[in-house]
Amino acid sequence: MNSVPFDGVVTRHGPTVLRVCRAVLGPVAAEDAWSETFLAALRAYPELPENSNVEAWLVTIAHRKAIDAVRAAARRPVPVAEPDLGADPRPTVEPESTLWDAVRALPDKQRLCVAYHYLGGLPYDEIAAIVGGTAAAARRAAADGVATLRRTYPRGDTA
Repeated sequence: MNSVPFDGVVTRHGPTVLRVCRAVLGPVAAEDAWSETFLAALRAYPELPENSNVEAWLVTIAHRKAIDAVRAAARRPVPVAEPDLGADPRPTVEPESTLWDAVRALPDKQRLCVAYHYLGGLPYDEIAAIVGGTAAAARRAAADGVATLRRTYPRGDTA
């Protein structure tokens, strides 16, 4: 049984979980995933062992809620315009885009590894347990994601 009241857990880890949800899902769906994460966590919290890494546990729950949201969105029909056959297939970020847009443009595994490590503060072995694969693969995916962000995210004038 945990001695820390659950409202203290929400206060301490809520911002981290929200940042992770935003990076994985975007700002619109993030708040729903955040709420669902803490509702699920509230039910399971009394049984969580005292020495557990609460932050990693919450990020794992958020990851599962994000997967649920992505799957639900994929099942919804979406109207599409005529395809632009001359479009460049490489991911690009428009100059007025936000950092969240740039993170969302990353391939799934890179986006998740960047979010869980740099926003969630999780070590790579815990990220590997969440997304699958090895700690080295998670480290590589995060490094590749950061490299892509450095190439594609617009920077202000440095002159």
